[in-house]
Formats: sequence, structure tokens, C-alpha cells
Amino acid sequence: MILPDKDSSAMELFLDEFSKSIHSGKHAVLVVDQAGWHKSLDLKIPMNISFVFLPPYSPELNPIEQLWQQFKQGWFSNRCFEDYEEIVDIAVEAWNTFTSLPGAIKKLCSRNWATLEG
Repeated sequence: MILPDKDSSAMELFLDEFSKSIHSGKHAVLVVDQAGWHKSLDLKIPMNISFVFLPPYSPELNPIEQLWQQFKQGWFSNRCFEDYEEIVDIAVEAWNTFTSLPGAIKKLCSRNWATLEG
């Protein structure tokens, strides 16, 4: 889902769509940073989703920060775009390329120092 804004309304659209993908009787936990649109009192969070907030100023705990860094370096840096649609097209290409690489998401989200034994 690519949205033109990052605000409570956009977050709510995402949560509504994500909520529909959760199997009946299941519950999802999203790890989110403390962006204003994640913490807005106006945000309506579906009953089958809960948030766990990362500590403030902890980008090393947020894998999306590493993903954005890869996207900027690989697809977005040192370029000019014709229009918004071209930016969206490049973002889709970047996402599809990244997610097609075996183990890319696991590698990006894994930390040797953050493993649970048991």
C-alpha cells in the first residue's frame, strides 16, 4: 500500500486493510516507532491489532530504517523524478526487487544481539 501522506488518516487506511488480512480468531502485534500518526488519540485501531512502541530515538531497533536506507541508496539517490507517479513506480520496483530476494526480509529484520533462546 503506497499512500501520498503519512498521517493518522493514512495509518487508519493501512490498519483497516491489514486487519482484513488477519485470519479470524487471530491477533496481530505491530512494532511501531513513536511517530505522531502511530500515537494519535484519533487513530482507530482495529480490535484484532495491538501496537508495541519502540523506545524513542532508537532507529537501530526499527528495520524499516535500514530498508529506507537501502531504497535511497539503490533507487532514489542522485535522481530527479518527472512526477509523483514516477516516484511511486520506483518505490514499487524497489519493493518488488527487495522482496524477491530470498531471505532479504529475514536478514534485514534479524539482529545477532537480539535473539531469544529457549
